[in-house]
Amino acid sequence: MAHPVVYYVRHGETDWNVERRLQGRQDIPLNANGRAQAARCGDILRGLFVRDGKTAADLDFVCSPLGRARITMELMRGALGLDPSAYAVDDRLIEISFGAWEGKTLAEMAVLDSGLVAARTQDKWAFLPPGGESYADLADRMGDWYATLTRDTVVVAHGGTARGLIAHLQIIQPRAAPLYDVGQGVVYVIEPGSITKYS
Repeated sequence: MAHPVVYYVRHGETDWNVERRLQGRQDIPLNANGRAQAARCGDILRGLFVRDGKTAADLDFVCSPLGRARITMELMRGALGLDPSAYAVDDRLIEISFGAWEGKTLAEMAVLDSGLVAARTQDKWAFLPPGGESYADLADRMGDWYATLTRDTVVVAHGGTARGLIAHLQIIQPRAAPLYDVGQGVVYVIEPGSITKYS
């Protein structure tokens, strides 16, 4: 298959999401709302599979190694009536690293280092947090991952990795990609040139 379709799910909500803290590689658990969102994504996927004439056996299931993504995948698969543990993990799907900024809000960072926050605002695509990763680097990583797909795939990962993927697939211009709102409790159908949100 030249251009596999990706059924993309961002992990469910965490308390740090609510507090608007930069999570990055920190392994923050889902909250109760996040767990409900994960199960809801299973229901959405079931409808999409019927619409598209697919069964779960027609697709690969792959996930970020972080716990919030893995629990989302397992709850989602459970809602689909599938073995919760029968999925692959790919380290390339881990969230963008915010380095020293992880655990902080942007408001807190503005007090600690207003110059760096201003630099990020000017160019979020190329900005490199101290000890972290840029969106440009993340898009390369997501491109490497996408190139390995051999069939349509359900993926559970993160907001940052979604932005990297849609930039790589030229769905949105790279400098606009970091601003793209990636929701929770919804499913995105992504293929070269298009992204569609289902809720």
